[in-house]
Amino acid sequence: MQEMKPVKEGKVREIYDNGDSLIMVATDRISCFDVILNNEVTKKGTVLTQMSKFWFDMTQDILPNHMISVDVKDMPEFFQQDKFDGNSMMCRKLDMIPVECIVRGYITGSGWASYQKNGTVCGITLPEGLKESDKLPEPIYTPSTKAEIGDHDENISFEQSVTHLEKYYPGHGQEYAEKIRDYTIALYKKCAEYALSKGIIIADTKFEFGLDENGNIVIGDEMLTPDSSRFWPADGYEPGHGQPSFDKQFARDWLKANPDNDWTLPQEIVDKTIDKYLQAYEMLTGEKLK
Repeated sequence: MQEMKPVKEGKVREIYDNGDSLIMVATDRISCFDVILNNEVTKKGTVLTQMSKFWFDMTQDILPNHMISVDVKDMPEFFQQDKFDGNSMMCRKLDMIPVECIVRGYITGSGWASYQKNGTVCGITLPEGLKESDKLPEPIYTPSTKAEIGDHDENISFEQSVTHLEKYYPGHGQEYAEKIRDYTIALYKKCAEYALSKGIIIADTKFEFGLDENGNIVIGDEMLTPDSSRFWPADGYEPGHGQPSFDKQFARDWLKANPDNDWTLPQEIVDKTIDKYLQAYEMLTGEKLK
């Protein structure tokens, strides 16, 4: 069996070059405040991979995605080990477009902080009188540039995204900026409506797109996972304050409350965190994770 080494390691994911495809492995690592914690959250990587698969399958009518297979039998022998089963996705190689496509359907987080200051979010003026966690009249698209590791992504306006993309794709900046914006809104609307019918509010999320060898726009990376989105329980949703969420909030809250934590969580917080991920997966897909 040929040993394979990742060509790129993120905080949570590892990417392997498989010749004409990539294999993306979502590990059970967990990062908070841009630091990888000392704990592993068992099954977390599988939840992220299988949830992306679920949404990729559901949105093929809107645009193609990069997924080839999540079955390790389709991958090189090296991946046919337990530690890769369920959390690995073989994907088409894309030329990734250097914009993070963020869509907000509700006002929360940095958007709420900005609105309180001057009534705008990323330069978009919003109606007066909104409360924290309110649903916006229409989802808003607030792109950002992808920063180098260690820097923070920078929010940009739609017009700035056109200029930014024109540098990379001369003659196509406007076209690509419009297409990724329109795809972002269309994907969000379809998936948020579906999720709401299953008891989950998708407050905001981010997508990443790439170009295939024919210049077509394809959705890549991960899709609508608790790591790339804010999921709130619809049951008990109440504007006017922050909402509980299906993500790393337990871990974040504990770390904030215990500053001498040495980036290590107690087991019960790890268990509560993975329970949230599993609960979101089961509510959305109607299936228990194998």
